[in-house]
This record gives sequence, C-alpha cells and structure tokens, in this order.
Amino acid sequence: MSSIFAERFRSARLLRGLSLQELADELLNKVSRQALHKYEKGDVIPNSEMIGYLCDVLKVRPDFFFREMKIELGEIAFRKLDKLPAKEENRIIEETKDYLSRYLELEEIIGIGSDFINPLAGFGEVSTLEQVEEAANEVRKKWKLGTDPIANTVELLEDNHIKVIEIEAEVGFDGMQTLVNGKIPVIAINISRVKKDDRKRFTVMHELGHLLLTIARDLPDNEKEKLCHYFAGAMLFHADAIKKELGQSRNKLLIQELGVLKEEYGISIQAMVMRAMHVGIISKSYCKNFFAYIREQNWQVEEPYDFTSNEKSKRFKQLLFRALAEDLISLSKAAGFNNKTVAEFKADAYSLV
Repeated sequence: MSSIFAERFRSARLLRGLSLQELADELLNKVSRQALHKYEKGDVIPNSEMIGYLCDVLKVRPDFFFREMKIELGEIAFRKLDKLPAKEENRIIEETKDYLSRYLELEEIIGIGSDFINPLAGFGEVSTLEQVEEAANEVRKKWKLGTDPIANTVELLEDNHIKVIEIEAEVGFDGMQTLVNGKIPVIAINISRVKKDDRKRFTVMHELGHLLLTIARDLPDNEKEKLCHYFAGAMLFHADAIKKELGQSRNKLLIQELGVLKEEYGISIQAMVMRAMHVGIISKSYCKNFFAYIREQNWQVEEPYDFTSNEKSKRFKQLLFRALAEDLISLSKAAGFNNKTVAEFKADAYSLV
C-alpha cells in the first residue's frame, strides 16, 4: 500500500507542477519538505487529516492516492516548437498516465479490450512523399474510409483503438505520441495551442503519421516532420478527391472556393494549397505566390473561412454511463473516474454528454 501511495503522491505533485518545497509552501508548512519526501519514498503514509490537506492543494480526491497505476509509457516522441522545461514535460506525462489509468480501468471493468491493429504493419520503411501517399491510401483502405471527408478524426482514432488525450500545456508543445503498456497507442495534443478544429484535425493526423509510419532513421528531423505533414494532408484530402474538386490542373485558385472545400473536408486553406501543389494541380511557383498573398492578408493564423465541428471523443463518458447503468460501478466510483466529488459529478452529469 505504501508503494502505491508513494507513486500516486508523486504523480499528483508532478501533475500540479510543484517541487517538494513548493508543495510544503502551498500547505502553509503544515508538513515539512522532509516529511513530504518520506511520503514520496514510501517510508510513511500520512494520516487522514493530512491526506485531506494534500487533496485540497493537489486538487485530487482521496481515492486518487490509492488507485493502483497500471500504466507504463514507452518511448515518448514530443513535437515541440521550443524546448519545454522538464517540469512541464513531467506534468504532461503524468496527466497522460492519470487519464489512461482511469480509461483502461473503466474498459477493464466493462470487459472491453484495446486490441490495436496497425494498418501499416508490414508496409515497410518510408522516406519519400510518394511512399507516404501510398501509406495514407493503405490506412484509408484498411479503415474503410474511401475518398470521402473524415467526419471526426478523434472518433476515427478512438474507434480504431488509439487513445486521444487533450492537454492544456505551454505553447511550446504541439503534440506527442507513445505506446502504453507496450501495445496501446496514445496521442496527446495541446488544446492551448491547437484551438481551431481544422488545426486540431491536422495535428491529430500528423501525430498519427508519427505513430504509424516507419520513417527512415537517417532522415533529419525536419524531413521527418515534412513526411508527417504530408501524411496528414493525404489523410484529410485524398488525392482523387482533391482532383475531383479542383480539377487535374489549374492556373488559378479562388480563396472563396477553397473556403467552401475547407468547410466540407475540414482542412485549412493553407494545407489544401500545399496538397494541390503536391498532387500536381498547381505549380510550385503559383503555390509560392499564393502563400505570399496569404501573408499579405495576414491570414496565416486566422483564415477568412472557418471550419467548425465537434472534434472530440465521447467514448470515455459513454463507457462511464454504461458502467453506471449496468451497476458495474458506484456513483462514488464514477465521480472518482472524473476526478470530481459526488456532488460535482451529480451537478455536471447532464452536461457531461
């Protein structure tokens, strides 16, 4: 029991981004840094009064400290724009582990497996755009997507046993992916940075590329990123579909027609223009001029047309209510799965869906 508490206590502290001394300060020195260190080593389990104080500061329920962790993350591939502080990386990792521990326990209670089948198993190594295009087509084929727009990228991944987590983090972090317990793929995206739905869709597909593709190891990191960018574009807008919508060859594109297609396919105008260039619809020079026009209009971040959808998975919440309906968990347990008190869970129950 002491080892479980120690591990969970450390996880809660890292989730809040606090050092032992900072935690002692937050507790108004009701307990010393040295005593907190003993909690974290597993030498001592605090009494119920101190656990109450810890819950208040660390924003967790008492049962958090005694829920056994069954999560082992594999090698984590962060996609960073800048160097993230170690404290922030640790917080992201612990938040991922906490969410997954609740998710996988819920699946276990209901009796649902998480058998992921890699649609690119045996596909081989990729190092060119043509190979990535072929890989994206293979994924679409295995997942029975045809050439149609993808309605919801997050639901698509969850339906294929890939867990998707939304995390609020510093802007230097876009996303990451890893394997949990050696077999369950997980993607985390930073919703503090990825706010627009089209951006979220592209980020999810980009991270999927990192997860599924076997990219040649000798390629520099920027080339690997380009291949995953290409994969995202190919997943969101199939080559046959974009040629059907725009034609085989064009000398000019109107922002208005691209806006209409953005609303249908959920891909940004800028990514669409790059896709049109890659499949040979427009020339490189026209693509360059189009992006100069976008910069001139200051549309790099806020494009003139929006895409709105509900790019979220409701699977965890649906499973939670299923377990409640089948009397597999108590109301208190359901509240714990949501990191809420019973009163908070009851108040929010109708808004959770």
